Amino acid sequence: MAFNILDAVKGYLTPDMIGKAASYLGESDSSLAKAASGMVPAALAGIVQKAETGGANTIFDLAKKAFSGGILDNLGNTFSHSGGGIPDYAPGMLSGIFGDKVGHIANTVAQWAGIKGSSAASLLGSVAPLILGLLGKNASDNGLSASGLLSSLTSQKNSILSALPAGLGLSGLFGGTSEPARTATMHQHHEPPKKSGSWLMPLLLGIAAVALLLYLVKGCGGGHKETEHATEPVVADTAKAVVEEPVKPAASGLKLKLADGTEIDVHQGGFEYGLVTCLNDAACEAGKDKWFDFDDVNFDVNSAKLTESSMRQINNIATILKAYPKAKIKIGGYTDKTGNEAANKKLSQERADAVLAAIKATGANAAQLLGAEGYGSEFAKVAATASEDERRPDRRMSVQLREK
Repeated sequence: MAFNILDAVKGYLTPDMIGKAASYLGESDSSLAKAASGMVPAALAGIVQKAETGGANTIFDLAKKAFSGGILDNLGNTFSHSGGGIPDYAPGMLSGIFGDKVGHIANTVAQWAGIKGSSAASLLGSVAPLILGLLGKNASDNGLSASGLLSSLTSQKNSILSALPAGLGLSGLFGGTSEPARTATMHQHHEPPKKSGSWLMPLLLGIAAVALLLYLVKGCGGGHKETEHATEPVVADTAKAVVEEPVKPAASGLKLKLADGTEIDVHQGGFEYGLVTCLNDAACEAGKDKWFDFDDVNFDVNSAKLTESSMRQINNIATILKAYPKAKIKIGGYTDKTGNEAANKKLSQERADAVLAAIKATGANAAQLLGAEGYGSEFAKVAATASEDERRPDRRMSVQLREK
């Protein structure tokens, strides 16, 4: 009987396992089951794409590592306070497979399933090693080489892409057909040339989820379960104010250390991780295409007045700039396609200006601030008739890292 990776994974993610994970992460069983139904084919699609684009040996090596690491025998420990959380090799594994798509995958699944961003990141950090462990077992049992494993994955590609839920919106990320022409600009987040025609908004949400997973590896101070159940916002709403601002723990005990030794308070899955990770990584190049999306900057309804809670991330940006004096940033504001474009562009400009002014007001070095620009819906990729959740990623405030 031919090996079917989707069926193999489902055999491990039993209702009992989903229930254990839901309890550990502080989610409902139904919401986490929904998240898993999207996360499994999404993670598999990413693995197939990596293997098909010159990474077959990488996937083969990671599969052997996951299998030998005992993930198939210890999956339950991933969702246990005593077990210590996701495997310690998971963050590097995810980064090696998905690159800068990690945050986008986790956040998209979180919004679609109605779970916290941190829960989605943890789920991805468990599902991907499980998939790789099963691939490693199959390779071991059948004497497959890297090319043999690639052949097996390629033969199942269509069924994997078909398993992606229609409303999830990730098909185009992995070369599916439901979102045509989307992957061509996957890693481009350009400043708009005027009258550019039909640009596609980039999918660079950074690698915030990878850094979050580094934190989740050993749990949150001995226990990861949270009491807050509201879905963490993935991006700020620049077309209108957030209807309800989720309550986030003011002091979760999560600290991010900067180059000068300063530590800042951050929320799990916060965008600061992606920005600081890039600043610390010599291989991460600054430039016009290097954007990081705020995830906790919001405004009052139909105005450019920042909410009080937004100041945490505003202050964090100022502290980051001080710790990295060579860094220079620009602020960008975006909207979705609903409403009047001229009004949207005006509001996005006002809000980008407001964020820049707030950063300056903290005492940040003005030489590190290269202005602000509102792009309206120029980069929006989701139709105005789409649902609120589907349009949400088009509405955001972003930081462009121009120099580092």
